[in-house]
Amino acid sequence: MTLKLFELVGTDEQRPFSPFCWRTRMALAHKGLSAQSIPWCFTEKQAIAPHQSEKVPVLLDGETSVADSWAIANYLEDTYPDRPSLFGGEGGRAICRMMNWWGDIAVVGGMFPLIVADIPSHLKPVDAAYFRKTREARLGKPLEQAAAERDKSVESFRKGLEPMRLTLKTQDYLGGDAPNYADYIVFGGFQWARVVSPFKLLAEADPVYAWRERLLDTFDGMARKSPGFPV
Repeated sequence: MTLKLFELVGTDEQRPFSPFCWRTRMALAHKGLSAQSIPWCFTEKQAIAPHQSEKVPVLLDGETSVADSWAIANYLEDTYPDRPSLFGGEGGRAICRMMNWWGDIAVVGGMFPLIVADIPSHLKPVDAAYFRKTREARLGKPLEQAAAERDKSVESFRKGLEPMRLTLKTQDYLGGDAPNYADYIVFGGFQWARVVSPFKLLAEADPVYAWRERLLDTFDGMARKSPGFPV
């Protein structure tokens, strides 16, 4: 039975850009699974309401629906145990639970004010208005003001990646010799930024930059083939 995935898009349905949907896309590829994409926009909440969610990703597997990227990763691991493991055991799952929060707060949250002003141009007018209203309320300032000093504030974001940088000096991936879900958690944020913003989050000499390049080429270059900026 064909899996289906609700994922966030803007005016270009071939340009999915949610960091959380990209976590799921990478997890599916890791498991050797494919899913039919169902394009979804910010203001189309009625489309996923039957699945008890207001946000994507939402995965449909026959009569089963699973919302939230972390819940989906666990569902894929438990439902398809004969396929490559996302976690490498329960210890790995426990560590990835922590990484999931770090990815939300330090990575996605850290880069959010740096790229947020670039997102409305990718959206339909009704979605752009919704995005601006809700995100400016979250930030407490206009999107453009949030991004005004990003050339300076990006240094704080880069310093926050130091634990990851030190890890990647001794191994190719957060998962070790090969990527696992810990990598996909963090990569989802960087792929989101690559798709929506030309702003350079990483210096080319950074081990995190080299790691991102390797993930872009994983699964036959799936992520790199998705439209994005050359960052």
